[in-house]
Amino acid sequence: MSSLSDVRFLTVAEVAAIMRVSKMTVYRLVHAGELTSVRVGRSFRVPEHAVHDYLRGAFTEAG
Repeated sequence: MSSLSDVRFLTVAEVAAIMRVSKMTVYRLVHAGELTSVRVGRSFRVPEHAVHDYLRGAFTEAG
C-alpha cells in the first residue's frame, strides 16, 4: 500500500463527475459505507483508490 502522502483525495463533486452520477448518489454511497471516505469538517473526501475499488467491484457484480 502506498504511503498516505501518495493518496489523492477527491471531493464529492469530483467523484460524482468521474462516476457520472449526482452528488447525492455519492453521499448515499458514503453514508451506506459502500464508498470509503474521510470527513474533513463538514465535508467528505474520498481517496481516489476507493473510487476505483468501488467501480471494479461493481463491474464484477454486474458480470
